[in-house]
Amino acid sequence: MKFGDVVTAVAALAVIDVLLDFVLLAVFIPVNSYWGSDVAGIISFLVASLIVGYVFAVKIQEESRIGAIGRIVVLFTVVVMFAAMALFAANPYTSTAIKEGLESNFSTSGWTTSDWFGYSLLGIVMLVAFNVIFALVFSFIGLYAGSMLRKPKKT
Repeated sequence: MKFGDVVTAVAALAVIDVLLDFVLLAVFIPVNSYWGSDVAGIISFLVASLIVGYVFAVKIQEESRIGAIGRIVVLFTVVVMFAAMALFAANPYTSTAIKEGLESNFSTSGWTTSDWFGYSLLGIVMLVAFNVIFALVFSFIGLYAGSMLRKPKKT
């Protein structure tokens, strides 16, 4: 699989993932806002990668299946990492949500400004890390399963 094919697969995966995520967020957030966004993200990673794995199955099967899927997954994970960081930086409610989460879990009455700053950054790093782990695991599973759904044509 050439690098251009990998970039095309990652672009398709990112676009399908975002579109599916918006639809699934509309479904799962009203049900339970605590885990609704996580479930929507996991399902969108899995379904989007199933679709891309099926569409790009011929290219993936040209060479080592694991190698081609690995290149797509790594590049997609980098895209997800930067997208998650940009989303958290652009959302003005991120720091408020992290602050409320910290206050609900810890006794924060004696915290200094540097404590708040450090733990807020730690919260953002954890959110980005979870997105990266979810992207690695579920996009690999979806791409592998999707590429197995389409059988190679016999010549």
